[in-house]
Amino acid sequence: MKKVKRPSRGILTFLFILIVFCIFMITAAVVGFIAFLLTRLGVFQNVNRYGLGIPVTITIAASVVIGTLVAAFISKIPLKPINKLISGMDRLAKGDYEARLDLGEGRVGREISQSFNTLAAELKNTEMLRSDFVNNFSHEFKTPIVSIRGFAKLLQKGELPKETREEYLEIIVEEASRLSTMATNILDLTKVENQSILTDITCFNLSEQIRSCILLLEKKWEEKELGIQAEFGEYEWMGNEEFLKQVWINLLDNAIKFSAEKEEIHIRISRDTDCLKVTIQNTGEPISEEEKNRVFQKFYQADTSHAAEGAGIGLAIVKRIVELHGGKVSAESEGRQTAFTVSLPVLQEEGNKIEKRNPAI
Repeated sequence: MKKVKRPSRGILTFLFILIVFCIFMITAAVVGFIAFLLTRLGVFQNVNRYGLGIPVTITIAASVVIGTLVAAFISKIPLKPINKLISGMDRLAKGDYEARLDLGEGRVGREISQSFNTLAAELKNTEMLRSDFVNNFSHEFKTPIVSIRGFAKLLQKGELPKETREEYLEIIVEEASRLSTMATNILDLTKVENQSILTDITCFNLSEQIRSCILLLEKKWEEKELGIQAEFGEYEWMGNEEFLKQVWINLLDNAIKFSAEKEEIHIRISRDTDCLKVTIQNTGEPISEEEKNRVFQKFYQADTSHAAEGAGIGLAIVKRIVELHGGKVSAESEGRQTAFTVSLPVLQEEGNKIEKRNPAI
Protein backbone atom coordinates (compact mmCIF):
# COMPACT_ATOMS: atom_id res chain seq x y z
CA MET A 1 0.00 0.00 0.00
CA LYS A 2 1.32 3.40 -0.97
CA LYS A 3 2.47 5.45 1.99
CA VAL A 4 0.48 8.65 2.40
CA LYS A 5 2.52 11.79 3.01
CA ARG A 6 1.13 13.60 6.05
CA PRO A 7 0.72 17.39 6.16
CA SER A 8 3.42 18.91 8.34
CA ARG A 9 2.60 20.59 11.63
CA GLY A 10 4.22 23.75 10.33
CA ILE A 11 1.61 24.07 7.58
CA LEU A 12 -1.28 23.56 10.01
CA THR A 13 0.23 26.08 12.45
CA PHE A 14 0.65 28.62 9.66
CA LEU A 15 -3.00 28.18 8.60
CA PHE A 16 -4.16 28.73 12.18
CA ILE A 17 -2.02 31.89 12.52
CA LEU A 18 -3.36 33.13 9.17
CA ILE A 19 -6.96 32.69 10.31
CA VAL A 20 -6.31 34.54 13.59
CA PHE A 21 -4.51 37.32 11.69
CA CYS A 22 -7.44 37.68 9.28
CA ILE A 23 -9.91 37.95 12.17
CA PHE A 24 -7.71 40.58 13.84
CA MET A 25 -7.31 42.65 10.66
CA ILE A 26 -10.99 42.53 9.77
CA THR A 27 -11.97 43.48 13.33
CA ALA A 28 -9.45 46.35 13.39
CA ALA A 29 -10.65 47.63 10.02
CA VAL A 30 -14.34 47.56 11.01
CA VAL A 31 -13.73 49.16 14.43
CA GLY A 32 -11.49 51.80 12.84
CA PHE A 33 -14.18 52.60 10.29
CA ILE A 34 -16.81 52.92 13.03
CA ALA A 35 -14.49 55.20 15.04
CA PHE A 36 -13.95 57.33 11.95
CA LEU A 37 -17.69 57.68 11.41
CA LEU A 38 -18.29 58.56 15.06
CA THR A 39 -15.54 61.19 14.85
CA ARG A 40 -17.09 62.71 11.73
CA LEU A 41 -20.47 62.76 13.47
CA GLY A 42 -18.99 64.68 16.40
CA VAL A 43 -19.38 62.00 19.06
CA PHE A 44 -15.72 62.33 20.09
CA GLN A 45 -15.59 66.16 19.98
CA ASN A 46 -16.14 66.50 23.70
CA VAL A 47 -13.36 64.15 24.73
CA ASN A 48 -11.52 66.86 26.67
CA ARG A 49 -14.68 67.75 28.56
CA TYR A 50 -15.91 64.26 29.48
CA GLY A 51 -12.59 62.36 29.45
CA LEU A 52 -11.72 59.22 27.50
CA GLY A 53 -14.19 56.91 29.29
CA ILE A 54 -17.03 57.06 26.77
CA PRO A 55 -15.05 56.65 23.51
CA VAL A 56 -12.83 53.96 25.00
CA THR A 57 -15.88 52.06 26.30
CA ILE A 58 -17.58 52.35 22.92
CA THR A 59 -14.42 51.18 21.12
CA ILE A 60 -13.91 48.19 23.41
CA ALA A 61 -17.56 47.18 23.19
CA ALA A 62 -17.53 47.51 19.41
CA SER A 63 -14.30 45.48 19.18
CA VAL A 64 -15.72 42.65 21.28
CA VAL A 65 -19.01 42.49 19.41
CA ILE A 66 -17.49 42.82 15.95
CA GLY A 67 -14.59 40.45 16.74
CA THR A 68 -17.04 37.82 17.98
CA LEU A 69 -19.22 38.14 14.88
CA VAL A 70 -16.24 38.05 12.52
CA ALA A 71 -14.70 35.05 14.33
CA ALA A 72 -18.03 33.17 14.26
CA PHE A 73 -18.39 33.83 10.54
CA ILE A 74 -14.79 33.12 9.47
CA SER A 75 -14.41 30.05 11.69
CA LYS A 76 -17.11 28.31 9.68
CA ILE A 77 -14.74 28.14 6.72
CA PRO A 78 -11.90 26.13 8.35
CA LEU A 79 -14.31 24.25 10.63
CA LYS A 80 -16.45 23.00 7.75
CA PRO A 81 -13.99 20.23 6.72
CA ILE A 82 -13.38 19.44 10.40
CA ASN A 83 -17.11 18.99 10.90
CA LYS A 84 -17.18 16.70 7.86
CA LEU A 85 -14.30 14.70 9.33
CA ILE A 86 -16.05 14.38 12.70
CA SER A 87 -19.26 13.33 10.96
CA GLY A 88 -17.38 10.69 8.97
CA MET A 89 -15.67 9.38 12.12
CA ASP A 90 -19.05 9.14 13.84
CA ARG A 91 -20.34 7.04 10.92
CA LEU A 92 -17.32 4.74 11.19
CA ALA A 93 -17.83 4.42 14.95
CA LYS A 94 -21.42 3.31 14.31
CA GLY A 95 -20.27 0.62 11.86
CA ASP A 96 -20.98 2.43 8.58
CA TYR A 97 -17.81 1.48 6.67
CA GLU A 98 -19.17 2.97 3.44
CA ALA A 99 -18.43 6.46 4.79
CA ARG A 100 -16.12 8.45 2.53
CA LEU A 101 -14.75 12.01 2.63
CA ASP A 102 -14.09 14.66 -0.01
CA LEU A 103 -12.56 17.74 1.59
CA GLY A 104 -11.84 19.62 -1.61
CA GLU A 105 -8.90 20.05 -3.95
CA GLY A 106 -6.41 21.51 -1.48
CA ARG A 107 -3.33 19.41 -0.69
CA VAL A 108 -4.16 19.05 3.00
CA GLY A 109 -7.81 18.26 2.23
CA ARG A 110 -6.82 15.62 -0.36
CA GLU A 111 -4.37 13.96 2.01
CA ILE A 112 -6.84 13.85 4.90
CA SER A 113 -9.55 12.51 2.58
CA GLN A 114 -7.21 9.86 1.21
CA SER A 115 -6.15 8.76 4.69
CA PHE A 116 -9.73 8.59 5.93
CA ASN A 117 -11.00 6.72 2.88
CA THR A 118 -8.13 4.22 3.12
CA LEU A 119 -8.93 3.68 6.80
CA ALA A 120 -12.63 3.12 6.01
CA ALA A 121 -11.79 0.63 3.25
CA GLU A 122 -9.41 -1.31 5.50
CA LEU A 123 -11.98 -1.41 8.30
CA LYS A 124 -14.59 -2.67 5.85
CA ASN A 125 -12.27 -5.45 4.64
CA THR A 126 -11.38 -6.39 8.21
CA GLU A 127 -15.03 -6.53 9.20
CA MET A 128 -15.84 -8.70 6.18
CA LEU A 129 -12.97 -11.06 7.03
CA ARG A 130 -14.04 -11.17 10.66
CA SER A 131 -17.62 -11.98 9.70
CA ASP A 132 -16.46 -14.65 7.25
CA PHE A 133 -14.18 -16.10 9.91
CA VAL A 134 -17.03 -16.35 12.45
CA ASN A 135 -19.19 -18.14 9.88
CA ASN A 136 -16.38 -20.39 8.63
CA PHE A 137 -15.00 -21.17 12.07
CA SER A 138 -18.50 -21.90 13.41
CA HIS A 139 -19.00 -24.34 10.55
CA GLU A 140 -15.60 -25.98 10.99
CA PHE A 141 -15.98 -26.15 14.77
CA LYS A 142 -19.55 -27.45 14.74
CA THR A 143 -18.92 -30.31 12.32
CA PRO A 144 -16.54 -32.35 14.52
CA ILE A 145 -18.62 -31.63 17.63
CA VAL A 146 -21.76 -32.98 15.97
CA SER A 147 -19.78 -35.98 14.73
CA ILE A 148 -18.33 -36.72 18.18
CA ARG A 149 -21.74 -36.36 19.80
CA GLY A 150 -23.41 -38.65 17.27
CA PHE A 151 -20.89 -41.47 17.48
CA ALA A 152 -20.70 -41.18 21.29
CA LYS A 153 -24.48 -41.69 21.46
CA LEU A 154 -24.19 -44.75 19.25
CA LEU A 155 -21.50 -46.15 21.56
CA GLN A 156 -23.77 -45.53 24.56
CA LYS A 157 -26.37 -47.91 23.15
CA GLY A 158 -23.93 -50.82 23.40
CA GLU A 159 -24.37 -54.17 21.68
CA LEU A 160 -22.11 -53.05 18.81
CA PRO A 161 -19.59 -55.34 17.14
CA LYS A 162 -15.98 -54.79 18.20
CA GLU A 163 -14.96 -53.62 14.72
CA THR A 164 -17.77 -51.04 14.67
CA ARG A 165 -16.87 -49.74 18.15
CA GLU A 166 -13.24 -49.35 17.12
CA GLU A 167 -14.25 -47.56 13.95
CA TYR A 168 -16.47 -45.14 15.89
CA LEU A 169 -13.76 -44.54 18.49
CA GLU A 170 -11.22 -43.80 15.75
CA ILE A 171 -13.59 -41.25 14.23
CA ILE A 172 -14.10 -39.60 17.62
CA VAL A 173 -10.32 -39.38 18.12
CA GLU A 174 -9.83 -37.87 14.66
CA GLU A 175 -12.57 -35.27 15.16
CA ALA A 176 -11.20 -34.39 18.60
CA SER A 177 -7.80 -33.90 16.96
CA ARG A 178 -9.37 -31.51 14.46
CA LEU A 179 -10.83 -29.44 17.30
CA SER A 180 -7.48 -29.43 19.06
CA THR A 181 -5.70 -28.30 15.90
CA MET A 182 -8.12 -25.43 15.32
CA ALA A 183 -7.80 -24.24 18.92
CA THR A 184 -4.01 -24.52 18.73
CA ASN A 185 -3.91 -22.46 15.52
CA ILE A 186 -5.94 -19.69 17.13
CA LEU A 187 -3.60 -19.63 20.13
CA ASP A 188 -0.52 -19.71 17.86
CA LEU A 189 -1.81 -16.76 15.83
CA THR A 190 -2.47 -14.75 18.99
CA LYS A 191 0.98 -15.60 20.32
CA VAL A 192 2.95 -14.56 17.22
CA GLU A 193 0.83 -11.44 16.64
CA ASN A 194 1.59 -10.19 20.14
CA GLN A 195 5.31 -10.93 19.83
CA SER A 196 7.56 -8.18 18.46
CA ILE A 197 10.98 -9.51 19.49
CA LEU A 198 12.28 -12.90 18.37
CA THR A 199 13.57 -15.04 21.24
CA ASP A 200 15.05 -18.52 21.72
CA ILE A 201 17.30 -18.24 18.67
CA THR A 202 19.42 -21.35 18.09
CA CYS A 203 21.42 -22.86 15.25
CA PHE A 204 19.73 -26.02 13.93
CA ASN A 205 19.56 -28.30 10.89
CA LEU A 206 16.74 -26.79 8.85
CA SER A 207 16.79 -29.62 6.29
CA GLU A 208 16.26 -32.22 9.01
CA GLN A 209 13.45 -30.12 10.47
CA ILE A 210 11.59 -30.06 7.13
CA ARG A 211 12.02 -33.82 6.69
CA SER A 212 10.60 -34.31 10.18
CA CYS A 213 7.55 -32.19 9.26
CA ILE A 214 7.02 -34.28 6.13
CA LEU A 215 6.96 -37.44 8.24
CA LEU A 216 4.52 -35.86 10.70
CA LEU A 217 2.07 -35.32 7.84
CA GLU A 218 2.72 -38.75 6.25
CA LYS A 219 -0.80 -40.02 6.87
CA LYS A 220 -2.35 -37.04 5.07
CA TRP A 221 -0.24 -37.24 1.92
CA GLU A 222 -0.47 -41.03 1.77
CA GLU A 223 -4.29 -40.85 1.88
CA LYS A 224 -4.20 -38.79 -1.34
CA GLU A 225 -1.43 -40.98 -2.79
CA LEU A 226 0.85 -37.97 -3.19
CA GLY A 227 4.53 -38.22 -3.98
CA ILE A 228 7.05 -36.08 -2.06
CA GLN A 229 10.11 -34.89 -3.98
CA ALA A 230 12.65 -33.42 -1.56
CA GLU A 231 15.25 -31.74 -3.74
CA PHE A 232 17.64 -30.30 -1.18
CA GLY A 233 20.84 -30.96 0.70
CA GLU A 234 21.79 -30.12 4.27
CA TYR A 235 21.48 -26.57 5.56
CA GLU A 236 21.89 -25.03 8.98
CA TRP A 237 20.12 -21.85 10.01
CA MET A 238 19.76 -19.63 13.05
CA GLY A 239 16.27 -18.81 14.29
CA ASN A 240 13.44 -19.88 16.56
CA GLU A 241 13.24 -23.61 15.86
CA GLU A 242 9.72 -24.10 17.22
CA PHE A 243 8.31 -21.17 15.23
CA LEU A 244 9.95 -22.33 11.99
CA LYS A 245 8.49 -25.80 12.49
CA GLN A 246 5.01 -24.23 12.41
CA VAL A 247 5.88 -22.56 9.11
CA TRP A 248 6.80 -25.82 7.36
CA ILE A 249 3.86 -27.76 8.83
CA ASN A 250 1.37 -25.08 7.72
CA LEU A 251 2.84 -24.78 4.22
CA LEU A 252 3.06 -28.56 3.74
CA ASP A 253 -0.44 -29.07 5.09
CA ASN A 254 -1.69 -26.37 2.73
CA ALA A 255 0.06 -28.03 -0.23
CA ILE A 256 -1.40 -31.44 0.67
CA LYS A 257 -4.87 -29.98 1.18
CA PHE A 258 -5.02 -28.34 -2.25
CA SER A 259 -3.11 -30.96 -4.26
CA ALA A 260 -4.94 -33.16 -6.72
CA GLU A 261 -4.78 -36.87 -5.91
CA LYS A 262 -1.78 -38.88 -7.09
CA GLU A 263 0.22 -35.73 -7.86
CA GLU A 264 3.60 -34.69 -6.48
CA ILE A 265 4.73 -32.06 -4.00
CA HIS A 266 8.19 -30.61 -4.65
CA ILE A 267 10.27 -29.14 -1.84
CA ARG A 268 13.43 -27.21 -2.70
CA ILE A 269 16.01 -25.31 -0.66
CA SER A 270 18.52 -22.93 -2.18
CA ARG A 271 20.97 -20.48 -0.73
CA ASP A 272 22.85 -17.43 -1.93
CA THR A 273 25.05 -14.96 -0.11
CA ASP A 274 22.33 -13.22 1.86
CA CYS A 275 19.27 -15.46 2.06
CA LEU A 276 18.01 -19.01 2.30
CA LYS A 277 14.98 -19.89 0.16
CA VAL A 278 12.55 -22.75 0.80
CA THR A 279 9.99 -23.47 -1.93
CA ILE A 280 7.03 -25.84 -1.56
CA GLN A 281 5.19 -26.50 -4.81
CA ASN A 282 2.02 -28.49 -5.43
CA THR A 283 -0.23 -29.33 -8.39
CA GLY A 284 -3.89 -28.41 -8.16
CA GLU A 285 -6.31 -25.57 -8.68
CA PRO A 286 -4.50 -22.30 -9.47
CA ILE A 287 -4.61 -19.21 -7.28
CA SER A 288 -5.99 -16.07 -8.94
CA GLU A 289 -4.16 -12.74 -8.78
CA GLU A 290 -6.74 -11.38 -6.33
CA GLU A 291 -6.38 -14.42 -4.07
CA LYS A 292 -2.57 -14.17 -4.11
CA ASN A 293 -2.87 -10.76 -2.47
CA ARG A 294 -5.22 -12.04 0.22
CA VAL A 295 -4.18 -15.60 1.12
CA PHE A 296 -1.86 -14.33 3.86
CA GLN A 297 -4.60 -12.29 5.54
CA LYS A 298 -5.93 -13.88 8.69
CA PHE A 299 -9.35 -15.52 8.44
CA TYR A 300 -9.26 -15.47 4.61
CA GLN A 301 -10.24 -18.72 2.88
CA ALA A 302 -9.93 -19.15 -0.86
CA ASP A 303 -12.15 -22.23 -0.66
CA THR A 304 -15.54 -20.86 0.43
CA SER A 305 -17.28 -24.19 -0.17
CA HIS A 306 -15.69 -25.72 2.97
CA ALA A 307 -14.52 -28.65 0.86
CA ALA A 308 -11.12 -28.32 2.52
CA GLU A 309 -10.61 -28.15 6.26
CA GLY A 310 -9.24 -25.03 7.89
CA ALA A 311 -10.18 -21.66 9.35
CA GLY A 312 -8.00 -19.46 7.17
CA ILE A 313 -5.27 -18.63 9.69
CA GLY A 314 -2.44 -21.03 8.76
CA LEU A 315 -0.86 -18.78 6.15
CA ALA A 316 -1.34 -15.73 8.39
CA ILE A 317 0.74 -17.53 11.03
CA VAL A 318 3.36 -18.34 8.38
CA LYS A 319 3.60 -14.71 7.28
CA ARG A 320 3.93 -13.36 10.80
CA ILE A 321 6.60 -15.87 11.85
CA VAL A 322 8.63 -15.25 8.70
CA GLU A 323 8.40 -11.49 9.27
CA LEU A 324 9.60 -11.95 12.86
CA HIS A 325 12.69 -13.62 11.37
CA GLY A 326 13.23 -10.67 9.02
CA GLY A 327 12.18 -12.65 5.95
CA LYS A 328 9.29 -12.68 3.51
CA VAL A 329 6.92 -15.23 2.01
CA SER A 330 5.33 -15.11 -1.43
CA ALA A 331 2.95 -17.16 -3.56
CA GLU A 332 3.22 -17.85 -7.28
CA SER A 333 0.69 -19.73 -9.39
CA GLU A 334 1.01 -20.61 -13.07
CA GLY A 335 -1.21 -23.15 -14.73
CA ARG A 336 -1.89 -25.87 -12.18
CA GLN A 337 1.42 -25.30 -10.38
CA THR A 338 1.33 -23.29 -7.15
CA ALA A 339 4.48 -22.51 -5.18
CA PHE A 340 5.03 -20.81 -1.83
CA THR A 341 8.53 -19.47 -1.26
CA VAL A 342 9.97 -18.46 2.12
CA SER A 343 13.06 -16.24 1.98
CA LEU A 344 15.04 -16.07 5.22
CA PRO A 345 18.04 -13.78 5.76
CA VAL A 346 21.30 -15.59 6.46
CA LEU A 347 22.36 -14.81 10.03
CA GLN A 348 25.18 -17.29 10.58
CA GLU A 349 28.75 -17.21 9.34
CA GLU A 350 29.45 -18.86 6.00
CA GLY A 351 31.55 -21.49 7.80
CA ASN A 352 28.45 -22.85 9.55
CA LYS A 353 27.06 -24.24 6.32
CA ILE A 354 27.06 -28.02 6.22
CA GLU A 355 28.24 -29.81 3.11
CA LYS A 356 25.31 -30.45 0.77
CA ARG A 357 24.15 -33.89 -0.11
CA ASN A 358 21.01 -35.41 -1.58
CA PRO A 359 19.01 -37.19 1.11
CA ALA A 360 16.22 -39.62 0.27
CA ILE A 361 12.98 -39.51 2.15
